[in-house]
Amino acid sequence: MPRTKSNLLLTMAREGPLRARDLDNAAIPRAYLRRLSDRGLLEQVDRGLYRLANAPVTELHSIAEVSKRVPRGIVCLLSALQIHGLTTEAPHSVWMMIDAHARMPKVSYPPIEIVRASGAGRNHGVEIQKVEGVDVQVTTPAKTVADCFRFRRYVGLDVALDALREYLQARSAPRGSRAKRQGTFTVDALMEAARADRITTVIRPYLEALA
Repeated sequence: MPRTKSNLLLTMAREGPLRARDLDNAAIPRAYLRRLSDRGLLEQVDRGLYRLANAPVTELHSIAEVSKRVPRGIVCLLSALQIHGLTTEAPHSVWMMIDAHARMPKVSYPPIEIVRASGAGRNHGVEIQKVEGVDVQVTTPAKTVADCFRFRRYVGLDVALDALREYLQARSAPRGSRAKRQGTFTVDALMEAARADRITTVIRPYLEALA
């Protein structure tokens, strides 16, 4: 296939959603986005965000799109539970954590829910996962559960308790499963996250009752 700007742009789009600014580093004029959209090869999913037309869509597609639009945001709470398989529910919005002093992201679609944090409450327990070709910052399983208790007035105590039960059950999952991923699902990791969130006294009674 000839290495034209159009083909290079399509190659980039196969790796995940594209922002208009992504073309600058590849020296591709932004007019190519509209040109390929008019040809039906790309589709615009939001202002300044494009993806390959008819690209496979996973259940985490919205998370990939929002993470591309809010690269400094951290996927958290219900959306992080979904990524880690700690819930069977698909949230109606993508939950993101941003710095306490950051500007509110301007994302019209998909719908998002924003929580704010700073210091250890924001920086502890963050990992990178690849979702539809996008590097997504997401809270670890332990931090996700701790956050559900910290932000229980947003997600509900019932959600926090269900997440804690799923987390504890994952510890006894068969070898090779998600729970064996370098000892991810441990009480020690959970308590470290709870200390970062300053909610040890909140979560401890529930942990002692369920552990």
